[in-house]
Amino acid sequence: SAPTLAEVDIVEATRSSYDYLRARSSKLINFESGIPENEILVNLNAQLFSWTIENLVKNAIDAMKGKGNIKLELTKLEKQVFINISDTGKGIPKQQFTKIFEPGYTTKRRGWGLGLSLAKRIIEDYHNGKIKVLRSEIGKGSTIQIILKAV
Repeated sequence: SAPTLAEVDIVEATRSSYDYLRARSSKLINFESGIPENEILVNLNAQLFSWTIENLVKNAIDAMKGKGNIKLELTKLEKQVFINISDTGKGIPKQQFTKIFEPGYTTKRRGWGLGLSLAKRIIEDYHNGKIKVLRSEIGKGSTIQIILKAV
Protein backbone atom coordinates (compact mmCIF):
# COMPACT_ATOMS: atom_id res chain seq x y z
CA SER A 1 0.00 0.00 0.00
CA ALA A 2 1.12 3.54 -0.66
CA PRO A 3 2.43 5.41 2.38
CA THR A 4 0.48 8.34 3.73
CA LEU A 5 1.95 11.78 3.19
CA ALA A 6 1.43 14.80 5.42
CA GLU A 7 2.62 18.40 5.37
CA VAL A 8 5.91 18.18 7.23
CA ASP A 9 8.69 20.71 7.84
CA ILE A 10 11.46 19.15 5.76
CA VAL A 11 14.05 21.34 7.49
CA GLU A 12 13.25 19.79 10.88
CA ALA A 13 12.86 16.26 9.45
CA THR A 14 16.23 16.49 7.70
CA ARG A 15 18.01 18.06 10.66
CA SER A 16 16.77 15.45 13.13
CA SER A 17 17.83 12.53 10.87
CA TYR A 18 21.23 14.10 10.20
CA ASP A 19 21.86 14.94 13.88
CA TYR A 20 20.85 11.41 14.88
CA LEU A 21 23.48 9.96 12.53
CA ARG A 22 26.11 12.51 13.58
CA ALA A 23 25.67 11.52 17.24
CA ARG A 24 26.13 7.82 16.42
CA SER A 25 29.01 8.05 13.96
CA SER A 26 32.75 7.95 14.41
CA LYS A 27 34.55 11.18 15.30
CA LEU A 28 36.64 10.55 12.16
CA ILE A 29 33.63 11.71 10.14
CA ASN A 30 33.29 15.48 9.92
CA PHE A 31 29.60 16.37 9.50
CA GLU A 32 28.90 19.75 7.91
CA SER A 33 25.47 21.14 7.29
CA GLY A 34 23.88 23.87 5.27
CA ILE A 35 20.36 23.49 6.62
CA PRO A 36 18.33 26.72 6.83
CA GLU A 37 16.47 27.83 9.95
CA ASN A 38 13.16 28.68 8.28
CA GLU A 39 10.37 26.13 7.93
CA ILE A 40 9.79 24.58 4.49
CA LEU A 41 6.67 22.44 4.14
CA VAL A 42 6.66 19.37 1.89
CA ASN A 43 4.15 16.53 1.50
CA LEU A 44 6.21 13.83 3.15
CA ASN A 45 6.14 10.47 4.84
CA ALA A 46 8.59 11.46 7.58
CA GLN A 47 9.63 7.89 8.47
CA LEU A 48 10.44 6.89 4.89
CA PHE A 49 12.22 10.20 4.27
CA SER A 50 14.28 9.74 7.44
CA TRP A 51 15.23 6.22 6.35
CA THR A 52 16.33 7.60 2.95
CA ILE A 53 18.58 10.27 4.52
CA GLU A 54 20.02 7.63 6.87
CA ASN A 55 20.73 5.26 3.97
CA LEU A 56 22.45 7.96 1.90
CA VAL A 57 24.60 9.13 4.82
CA LYS A 58 25.58 5.55 5.74
CA ASN A 59 26.52 4.89 2.10
CA ALA A 60 28.65 8.04 2.15
CA ILE A 61 30.41 6.87 5.34
CA ASP A 62 31.05 3.47 3.71
CA ALA A 63 32.42 5.15 0.56
CA MET A 64 34.88 7.08 2.76
CA LYS A 65 35.88 3.92 4.67
CA GLY A 66 34.79 5.59 7.91
CA LYS A 67 36.93 8.73 7.62
CA GLY A 68 36.23 12.00 5.78
CA ASN A 69 33.74 14.82 5.30
CA ILE A 70 30.00 14.67 4.75
CA LYS A 71 28.02 17.77 3.93
CA LEU A 72 24.25 18.00 3.76
CA GLU A 73 22.77 21.10 2.15
CA LEU A 74 19.09 21.93 1.91
CA THR A 75 17.91 24.77 -0.30
CA LYS A 76 14.59 25.95 -1.67
CA LEU A 77 14.32 27.51 -5.09
CA GLU A 78 10.83 28.62 -6.06
CA LYS A 79 8.62 25.53 -5.51
CA GLN A 80 11.44 22.98 -5.31
CA VAL A 81 13.48 21.75 -2.37
CA PHE A 82 17.00 20.46 -3.09
CA ILE A 83 18.85 18.21 -0.66
CA ASN A 84 22.47 17.51 -1.54
CA ILE A 85 24.50 14.96 0.39
CA SER A 86 28.20 15.16 -0.47
CA ASP A 87 31.08 12.98 0.68
CA THR A 88 34.85 12.76 0.20
CA GLY A 89 34.69 9.06 -0.67
CA LYS A 90 35.93 6.94 -3.54
CA GLY A 91 33.55 8.37 -6.15
CA ILE A 92 31.27 6.73 -8.70
CA PRO A 93 32.23 6.15 -12.35
CA LYS A 94 29.99 8.19 -14.69
CA GLN A 95 28.68 5.09 -16.48
CA GLN A 96 27.28 3.87 -13.14
CA PHE A 97 25.36 7.05 -12.18
CA THR A 98 21.98 5.46 -12.98
CA LYS A 99 23.02 1.83 -12.41
CA ILE A 100 23.62 2.42 -8.66
CA PHE A 101 19.84 2.85 -8.22
CA GLU A 102 19.05 -0.58 -9.72
CA PRO A 103 18.07 -3.41 -7.32
CA GLY A 104 20.99 -5.74 -6.63
CA TYR A 105 23.74 -3.27 -7.55
CA THR A 106 26.42 -3.08 -4.87
CA THR A 107 30.14 -2.49 -4.54
CA LYS A 108 30.20 -3.86 -0.99
CA ARG A 109 31.24 -7.35 0.06
CA ARG A 110 28.14 -7.64 2.20
CA GLY A 111 24.69 -6.34 1.39
CA TRP A 112 21.88 -6.93 -1.03
CA GLY A 113 22.20 -3.80 -3.14
CA LEU A 114 18.71 -2.68 -2.22
CA GLY A 115 19.33 0.56 -0.30
CA LEU A 116 19.57 2.97 -3.23
CA SER A 117 16.84 1.24 -5.25
CA LEU A 118 14.54 1.58 -2.24
CA ALA A 119 15.60 5.21 -1.75
CA LYS A 120 14.73 5.86 -5.42
CA ARG A 121 11.34 4.22 -4.98
CA ILE A 122 10.62 6.24 -1.82
CA ILE A 123 11.60 9.56 -3.41
CA GLU A 124 10.29 9.07 -6.96
CA ASP A 125 7.28 6.76 -6.63
CA TYR A 126 5.92 7.79 -3.23
CA HIS A 127 6.97 11.45 -3.04
CA ASN A 128 6.88 12.30 -6.75
CA GLY A 129 10.42 13.68 -6.49
CA LYS A 130 13.79 12.93 -8.08
CA ILE A 131 17.02 11.38 -6.79
CA LYS A 132 20.24 11.30 -8.78
CA VAL A 133 24.01 11.49 -8.69
CA LEU A 134 24.56 15.23 -9.10
CA ARG A 135 28.33 14.87 -9.50
CA SER A 136 31.10 12.48 -8.68
CA GLU A 137 34.83 12.31 -9.17
CA ILE A 138 36.88 9.16 -8.68
CA GLY A 139 39.04 9.50 -5.57
CA LYS A 140 37.41 12.83 -4.58
CA GLY A 141 33.82 12.03 -3.67
CA SER A 142 30.20 12.23 -4.74
CA THR A 143 27.06 14.29 -4.33
CA ILE A 144 23.63 12.67 -4.34
CA GLN A 145 20.71 15.08 -4.90
CA ILE A 146 17.08 14.73 -3.87
CA ILE A 147 14.52 17.11 -5.36
CA LEU A 148 11.05 17.42 -3.82
CA LYS A 149 8.14 19.84 -4.34
CA ALA A 150 7.45 22.38 -1.65
CA VAL A 151 3.82 22.85 -0.57
